[in-house]
Amino acid sequence: MIIAGLLAIASPFIAGMVVTRVVGWLLLFSGVLHFVYAFRGGGVTAVLWEILLAVVYAVVGFYILANPAIGLASLTFAIALFLFIEAILVFGESYMLRHESGSGWLLFNGIVTLLLAFLIMGNFPGSKIWAVGTLVGVSMLFSGISRLMVSSAVRRIAA
Repeated sequence: MIIAGLLAIASPFIAGMVVTRVVGWLLLFSGVLHFVYAFRGGGVTAVLWEILLAVVYAVVGFYILANPAIGLASLTFAIALFLFIEAILVFGESYMLRHESGSGWLLFNGIVTLLLAFLIMGNFPGSKIWAVGTLVGVSMLFSGISRLMVSSAVRRIAA
């Protein structure tokens, strides 16, 4: 995971396109599963809603696969929006816990998250080139490092 994370950070556009394609395939696969699930019972209304949901998933998945650059831009916008909403919620949490020790870290987290959201949105749509791939790469890098550290600790304990 460490190597994959470093590769994604080194080439964020390619990593972002790979993530976009994975999301497209997952949506398409989810559409097929919703269609199959639609006939598992229930009333006519439930079946029709499941079929409609299946069509929406499949169409969006197919569209993302057919237009990965637009899909990457959509994912980038969704991540920026998510980070903005998360920052607002963390600010609220920080305010509610302001008298507890460590609440300053929540405030710091909210500030960094808000800055990241503004950084992505301020450079949008150009940020689609680097945002998704870089974020996925950093996540993979730290996941790999944490797993390496945990396995080293377990090995020391077991020995």
